[in-house]
Amino acid sequence: MKPDEELCLCFHVTRRKVENFLRVEKPQAPAQLAECFGAGTGCGWCRPLLRKLFEAARARSEADLPPADEHCKGRGEHLRLGGGVAPPGASLPPEE
Repeated sequence: MKPDEELCLCFHVTRRKVENFLRVEKPQAPAQLAECFGAGTGCGWCRPLLRKLFEAARARSEADLPPADEHCKGRGEHLRLGGGVAPPGASLPPEE
């Protein structure tokens, strides 16, 4: 399916609109795609495809996340360089 082809035929919602909605709004559940011009709220034919696009977007965003240890190390460096201040009671990175 090409980006400008209609995915939801009831409400004329294109794949491009859904993918942009996923990228910008970052919905937490497939049902929230209904907020994208009503996609999936008509006959229901497009719901499996909407779910696939949701799962693919979620997998891509999780693949972009660093490992937890790398994330924690980066926070320590961020704080040491004066990039921010940890709130009172927050755990602090070990001193190196």
